[in-house]
Amino acid sequence: MCDARLNRTVTIELLPLGRTLRVPAGTLLADVLFAQGVEFPCGGRGRCKGCRVKILAGELPVTADDTRLLTPEELAAGWRLSCRARADGDLKLDLAQWDAAILDDDSRFAFTPHDDLGVAVDLGTTTIVAQLLDRRSGHVLGVRLALNPQARHGADIMSRIDRALAPEGLATLRDLIRRQIGGMIAELIATTAPDGGALPLLRDVVVVGNTVMHHLFCGVSVEPLSHHPFVPDSDGLHVLPAAELGWNLPGATVRFLPCLGGFVGSDILAGVLATKLHESAELVGLVDLGTNGEIVIGNRDRLLCASTAAGPAFEGARISMGMRAATGAIAEVSVTDGRLQCRVLGHVEPRGLCGSGLVDAVAAGLDLGRIRPNGRLSDGTSLMLAGPVKLTQADIRELQLAKGAIAAGIRLLLGQWGATPADLTRLHLAGAFGNYINRASARRIGLLDFPLDKVAPSGNTALLGAKLALFNLPEHAGDFPELRRRIQHVSLNEDPQFHEIYVEKMGFPE
Repeated sequence: MCDARLNRTVTIELLPLGRTLRVPAGTLLADVLFAQGVEFPCGGRGRCKGCRVKILAGELPVTADDTRLLTPEELAAGWRLSCRARADGDLKLDLAQWDAAILDDDSRFAFTPHDDLGVAVDLGTTTIVAQLLDRRSGHVLGVRLALNPQARHGADIMSRIDRALAPEGLATLRDLIRRQIGGMIAELIATTAPDGGALPLLRDVVVVGNTVMHHLFCGVSVEPLSHHPFVPDSDGLHVLPAAELGWNLPGATVRFLPCLGGFVGSDILAGVLATKLHESAELVGLVDLGTNGEIVIGNRDRLLCASTAAGPAFEGARISMGMRAATGAIAEVSVTDGRLQCRVLGHVEPRGLCGSGLVDAVAAGLDLGRIRPNGRLSDGTSLMLAGPVKLTQADIRELQLAKGAIAAGIRLLLGQWGATPADLTRLHLAGAFGNYINRASARRIGLLDFPLDKVAPSGNTALLGAKLALFNLPEHAGDFPELRRRIQHVSLNEDPQFHEIYVEKMGFPE
């Protein structure tokens, strides 16, 4: 029987963003708030209260997780966990994350006020997030999220490199991304300025991204990244006047933070800052599960980093019915009474499969015996999930290639440390996919060979690290020379064991 809520829409007003959404009644708030820049530190599983929102108008019933994590006073004041709530009626919500200071008490990143504004930008291959910050208080004033317009020239970084090597290709990709980010910043300022008043001047913009995004934004040739040994000519800090980029920000300076080597970009440098890997006495790790999977293993004495060409399977690309984590995507798959149960984003009919759903679907197929440890479907055709959405043999192979590359990279970096998975005390998962992946499913398919309590979804560490750098610019100027000296880049392709371990890790655990 069709749920009547599918035929009714409700309005959600978000403050201080000043944005109003219309969604089907019954929509899980997490499904729509993530696209507005809200982060879910525990992956939306009701284990923390980092995603809490305050009800200014409308009603959200108190859930068991609300009662467990929020005080009676917070509940009475209207606070709820957005990851566990559904919009059954019109709502006006205050987003707590835009009111919270973005720095913690650690002395290395002590908060020194500045009498101006700043912008932190996470420039991803697929998406871009920009946040406007008041450097007097440390508060986030606004956020914008957009798709990377370069995607029309290829979904993955190697496609972008091919386009950039074509005549006028580099200039085309450079201008596309500069216009996009400049427009996002202009919109942030225009929508944040108080009525009849004026904002302080915007002085600094910090941008982080992978090595290819670094080169394309800065107008640096990507030719060295197109062939072995994949060593960039210019991967350091780039400082550019905003006027040179065509941005109407008088006197503002734009800094694209330096990369760490090869395909390990400044987004990973920012991730190290955000997770404090470089301050840990114990062995810890950071993994960014994306098209180009990046890994860091180490402690305060030494850090090893590497990148693996995981491919775009984790982001739903090259999957027969793959899609981004948007309305209509199957995001979770579980087994109940021997049957597959699927959760669809946006409370609508399923139309595709995103990365987290792909990992869940394969894990569920393994548990049901529908997928063999070698990756072959037991019936040789496909695995039906929900509605028209199915998993094919080619889809499983794409996931095997992606997870094999990541698992092999982790194994090799641990080996260079003379360590085993048991020696790692914590593994941070960065990025949107890392934040939403089911850790049990990731372990079931052999992607992460660690106890679940050691694996910590850590949100958008690239953006948080960019914010931390934004407040440290006068001291470090964004180059972080001392930290970069402690980080050693490892080229996995040059390790004779890599391909052997890669093939081994493509299989699924029994």
